[in-house]
Amino acid sequence: MALKLYDLDVSGNCYKVRLFCALLNVPLDLISVDFMSGEHKRSPLIDLNAFGQLPILEDGGLVLRDSQAMLVYIARKLGNESWLPTDAVSQALVTQWLMVAENEIARGPNDARLHDKFGYKLDITAAREKAKRILTIMDRHLETRSWLALERPTIADIACMPYIALGWEGGVPLDPYPAVKAWVERIKNLPGFVSMPGL
Repeated sequence: MALKLYDLDVSGNCYKVRLFCALLNVPLDLISVDFMSGEHKRSPLIDLNAFGQLPILEDGGLVLRDSQAMLVYIARKLGNESWLPTDAVSQALVTQWLMVAENEIARGPNDARLHDKFGYKLDITAAREKAKRILTIMDRHLETRSWLALERPTIADIACMPYIALGWEGGVPLDPYPAVKAWVERIKNLPGFVSMPGL
C-alpha cells in the first residue's frame, strides 16, 4: 500500500516529502488539500493533525506530522544508510541540519516568502535579515563541500533545499550566494528529481 500524503503543491514542506519519495522511487498517494478554504483546519484533517498544518503522512495506521519527521521515517523504512546513517556521528551531522530547516530557514527565507507570496502579516525586515544570515553561513559551509552533512546527499539536503531555492519569491535571491546556488543545482541533477511551482 502506498504512503498517503495530504498535500499542497506550493508548500515547500509538502514538496520535501514528494521529492524524497521521487528520489527513492517510492509510490506516494497524493491527496490535494484545499488550503485556502481551510480544509486542513476542519475534520477529518484536524483530527489527523491537531496543529492544523500540512503535510500529513499516513502509512497504514501511522499518522505523522512535520516534514522533517516524515523524511526520517521514510529514510529509515524505505531508504538506506546513505540518506540517514545509523552511526552516531553521521546521524548527528544530518540531524543538526534538519533543525536548521525547522528553525533558521523556516523563520528566514520561508517567512519572507509567506509575506510576499501569500500575504502573511509578519516582520519582513526581520525575515530577510534571518535569511541573509543563514544563507551566508550555508554559502561559507558549501564552499568546501558538495553536500550539507556528509560526502553525499542526505535528508539534510532535502530538508533544507526547498525554502532556500524558493527564497526569491520572498525577495531573497541566491545570486549573492554562489556555493548555495551550485548546491541547489546539484540537488536538481539527482536521478529522479521532481520540481514544484517556483523552482
